[in-house]
Amino acid sequence: MDSFELNKIIGAILGTLLFVMGVGFLAEAIYHPIEGRGPGYALPEPAETAAADADAAPAAPVTPLPVLLASADASAGESAARKCLSCHNVVKDGTNKQGPALWGIVGRLEGAHEGFAYSDALKAHNAAGDVWSYENLDHFLASPKTYAPGTKMAFAGVKDPVERANILAYLQTLADAPVPFPAPEAAPAPAADAAAPAADAAAPAAEAPKT
Repeated sequence: MDSFELNKIIGAILGTLLFVMGVGFLAEAIYHPIEGRGPGYALPEPAETAAADADAAPAAPVTPLPVLLASADASAGESAARKCLSCHNVVKDGTNKQGPALWGIVGRLEGAHEGFAYSDALKAHNAAGDVWSYENLDHFLASPKTYAPGTKMAFAGVKDPVERANILAYLQTLADAPVPFPAPEAAPAPAADAAAPAADAAAPAAEAPKT
């Protein structure tokens, strides 16, 4: 290959490079955004609280525990309480296991079962005179660590209130004299309309006699 052919090849390569560079400069000049040329209007960002309120669903009404207990199923509670049998004894005169025996627990003084080494949290409940009422048992079953911080019971809790009520109905049967369920509160009677006008005020005034 002579020098003339080599120069032609090099020239073609350089020409191609120049063409590509020129096209790049031209494209940048055409599509480059225009910034800072005149006043603008910044749209306000939506408040996070407004979005959160819009997405938030109304809280479901809480059913009182006595109402749940009135329709609780002890058989379903016995099935749900099977998860407790690895740590608790449920038979009469049963010995303590990893947890205290549960026979007669409803109405019993908290942290008082003989022979069991309770945590300081339950000892404090015991010193305060707290008993295992249905309400306290419900709170404990919902979250043992919340009811008694530092408790030895490594159990996350039962989140479903209906399931807890069924377990409480089963615990009621673990006694020689079962403790009655608390009675549901009666709905308050509608208040009388105190703003009703008096009958004599509503009646037209009598015309005074003429003399």
